[in-house]
Formats: sequence, C-alpha cells, structure tokens
Amino acid sequence: MNFAFSEEQEQLRGFVRSFLEEKSAEAAVREQMDTEQGYDNAVWSQMGEQMGLQGLIVPEEYGGQGYGYVELTVVLEEMGRALLCAPYFSTVVLAANALIHSGDEAAKQAHLPGIASGETVATVAFTEENGKWDESGITATADADGKITGTKSFVLDGHTADLLIVAARSAEGVSLYTVDANAEGVTRTALSTMDQTRKQAKIEFAGAPGTLVGTAGQGWDVMNTVLDLAAVGLAAEQVGGAQACLDMAVEYAKVRVQFGRPIGSFQAIKHKCADMLLEVESAKSAAYYAGWCASEMNDELPSVASLAKAYCSDAYFHSAAENIQIHGGIGFTWEHPAHLYFKRAKSSELLFGDPTYHRELLAQRIGI
Repeated sequence: MNFAFSEEQEQLRGFVRSFLEEKSAEAAVREQMDTEQGYDNAVWSQMGEQMGLQGLIVPEEYGGQGYGYVELTVVLEEMGRALLCAPYFSTVVLAANALIHSGDEAAKQAHLPGIASGETVATVAFTEENGKWDESGITATADADGKITGTKSFVLDGHTADLLIVAARSAEGVSLYTVDANAEGVTRTALSTMDQTRKQAKIEFAGAPGTLVGTAGQGWDVMNTVLDLAAVGLAAEQVGGAQACLDMAVEYAKVRVQFGRPIGSFQAIKHKCADMLLEVESAKSAAYYAGWCASEMNDELPSVASLAKAYCSDAYFHSAAENIQIHGGIGFTWEHPAHLYFKRAKSSELLFGDPTYHRELLAQRIGI
C-alpha cells in the first residue's frame, strides 16, 4: 500500500499554495480578521468559480468535483499553513458533509449545488452554551412542524452563513433541519473570540421554520460521522499551521545572531527545532492516515479521527509556543505573525473537543 501523495494531488497542493500565497498573505489575513464578516467576498468567489474548491468533495451529480477526502486533506493543510480567513471549513467540512451523509436526496439537490459553486455559505449549528460536543449537549427543540426553539453557541461563521443545518430534539430524538439564516425567528450575534481568524456566532431560534434533513431521530448518527470527518479535516489544518511555525522558527534561528553567532548554532535551540520537527512529521503521519480512512469511510475512521485530532492539537500548540520562545521578545508582539498561529493553535485545540476529550473518546471506541 502506497501512502505517498499522487502527482495529481501534489499538483493540487502547489496550485492551492500559490493561490493562498497571493490571496492569504499576512497582510490580507490581518485585514480580514479585523472585519465583522471575516473574509473577502472576491477571494471566496475566486475559490469557487475559478478553482472549484468549495465543490471539491461534492459529488459531480450535484455540481461538485467529486474528489475524495485525501484531496481535501491536502487543501486544508495548505489553508492551515496560510491561516486562510474564509468560511471554508464551516461550509465544506461541516455543512456539505452533513448533507452528503444525510441520505436525503431532496436536501442534497436543493443545497449542494449552491455550496459547490460558492454561492451558498453554510454551517452546522449544534453546540450550545453548555459547551458539550456530544449528543447530551443538544437541548434546542423542534416541534412537529419543524419550528425550532433554542440557542446555539460557538457556531463557525454563523453570523454570515446563508444556510444553517441545526441539530434539535424532536419527538423522535435528535434530528437535523435546514434553516434559512435570514428567516423570521433567527437572531444572530457575532461572538468575540481569541482567534480572530476564525469567526464564531451565537444563534437564537424563536420558532424558526426548519426543514427536516434525513430521518427524524437519526440526526446524531449523521452528526457522529460529520464530527469524525471534521476532526480529520481540522487535524490536516493543524499540520499545515504547525509546519508554518516550524519553518518560521528555523528561518529565524538561522538569521538571528547573538554573541557573534546564529542562535540556531546553540544546542538548546537545536533541541527545540528537532523536537518540533519530530512532532510535525508525526502529526503529518496521523493526519494523512486519517485522511485516507475518511476517504475510504472504513471502520477505523472513528478511532483514527480522535487519535489524529488529539495528537495534531498537541503538536500544533507546542510548535506555536516554541516558535514564540525561539523568537524571544518579538514573538510576543502584535506586529509579529507568531501570535496569530499561537491563537489559531489554541482555538483549534479546543474545537470539537480538546485532546483529553478525544483520548477518552478513543479509549471508549477501542474498548479500553
């Protein structure tokens, strides 16, 4: 079995990296993270119309490219490397996957073409103010007519999304509903976040009209799959960010001179860089294997997803912290990009459950 990327996949990586180096340079990231919307509409349109990135994993019959999760892993790694400010994760990794795995043909036909073209920004609203990432945290309700009442918190890009996929408790159990984000009974509030490169929102539903997706009472079965796929996607993003931190640290160690010699010649700095390299390469192995499992949708996915999320979270956060340490005082300043990666590393560490949560989940899934 060959786990190396194919020539086509490497070409995809180069294509995406070139685009992001132009459109998601540090200056662009800083500009967009300071806006309320959080991304550039022109760049988002180019991603859809010219590059087809929003439709990457959407089946061809719904207007997408029909690629697998390995290709998505490549794209997400590059986006994490560039700290892309865009609702890509919420729209593609969360919402598109929820629709694809819902088994609801009408919902797929209604919403996937818009997502694939980049016209529709979508997200999944499932977490609530209790901060739980599992089924027990769902307290929002939906009546027999699909009217939803309750509050969702920490919704990625919820303040700008056109389409919301909402997890709510119906008479049959947890079900999923599509909701027009601009419908009556929907109130959206942008949240203040530590990581300004990834926007979140609180969404209040007061009898908002929803349309059932899939089978009533089986929404959490779909969400389990979506969250495993999201954990894999986030692990790939974290690998890209960790590699960027390693590259930044090594480059600085080569050019920063103290006591008449580059700081990279000191043993302590060498050890820090070597430890970072080991963690980043190990994280890549975990994320890439998880991406293959997701592409195959095999039985290993649940356990490998939690393993990858836990390890890559630790690797990214440690690399981001060590990058600041190697830079010294300047690494703590607002003007230096190191703090942007540190904040993204911390927010990603907590998103969808921290490493402790996923190690416990992994233990349960393998029967320990």
